[in-house]
Amino acid sequence: MLLLACLFVGIGLVTAQTQTITGVVISEEDGQPVIGASVLVKGTQLGTITGVDGDFTLPNVPSSAKTLQISYIGMQTQEVAIKPQMKIVMKSD
Repeated sequence: MLLLACLFVGIGLVTAQTQTITGVVISEEDGQPVIGASVLVKGTQLGTITGVDGDFTLPNVPSSAKTLQISYIGMQTQEVAIKPQMKIVMKSD
């Protein structure tokens, strides 16, 4: 019984060390979604690109990660603090 209890506690600790980040990237100029923007967890190899609605999902982001780096051709690269739900507004370069 004690072994089973330790197993459940261990599983809880392992799963609590990652998070899923979702958000949307839009243009400041016209408020339209930015399709194909690069979203990267700074200091890692984790990243994705935005879809046709400007949305993105990053699963299994380490809890120690603090910053996202968002870039797109013709727009200023931005670094923003990580939150579970994000709305990023990009400015023209």
